Amino acid sequence: MFVAPMLLQRSENAFNDEEFITELKLDGIRLILSKLNGKVRLYTRHKNEVTARFPELLDIDIADGTVLDGELIVADQDGKPDFEAAMERFQSNKSNLRIQYCVFDVIYYAGDKVTNLPLVERKKLLDSFLPQSNEIVMVQWMVGQGEEYFNLVQQHDLEGIVLKRANSTYQVNKRSHDWLKVINYKYADVYITGLRKDDFGLLLSTYEGDNLKPSGVMEFINQKEKMKFYARYQDLIIGEDKKFVFIKPEIQCRVKFRNYTKQGLLRIPSFVEYIS
Repeated sequence: MFVAPMLLQRSENAFNDEEFITELKLDGIRLILSKLNGKVRLYTRHKNEVTARFPELLDIDIADGTVLDGELIVADQDGKPDFEAAMERFQSNKSNLRIQYCVFDVIYYAGDKVTNLPLVERKKLLDSFLPQSNEIVMVQWMVGQGEEYFNLVQQHDLEGIVLKRANSTYQVNKRSHDWLKVINYKYADVYITGLRKDDFGLLLSTYEGDNLKPSGVMEFINQKEKMKFYARYQDLIIGEDKKFVFIKPEIQCRVKFRNYTKQGLLRIPSFVEYIS
């Protein structure tokens, strides 16, 4: 049985508030685990069934009629969630990367819908029945201390934190301010060197010595700043192909992004401000 998960709103800053609990934001794949009529099924947040991809989760000993919410991760050699590795395991049946399902909520338990219970009560319920193993663990949490925890996240170069209102209900298929994410963004100064023709995207590059190095594609820029780009780029065009229009590296901007990929590209870059 699939249940569309509750989603996070963004908060620019961490905060301390004892009406909220704090969790580590795990850099992986959202996964709904459902056990119904004796069968375990796994779903992504978009309702894609992926049961066959993760056989190590199918023997979980939980009551029939239970639905869990969590994040599927693959840890790197330092124990940090590695998103690219998680995607490799997700996309390839031949991958033998070790996964871990990190459970942070329960939506149904033994046939009863528990979404109206306060979050802390759902956490206690989850702790009472979840069988933890190398493959399945419960996400740890604390009351308040968001600022201190976020400082630790920054020190250890992790993705961010999640702040959840302690008495919040589970709001199926809704993005709610009761659940907030604070991302540990990194920043870079880059040059815009092209425009994608079909789906909007700006080619980004950085200099290594005298050479330009590709840095990724930026899709997230507000309309006002996008119009400023459109007003300038026509005079800078130096060529094109089927997918891109290429321009001189004269427009520089600052972007924020999640992390560097293994190929050295910026992951999910978004516009902050123009520099030149």
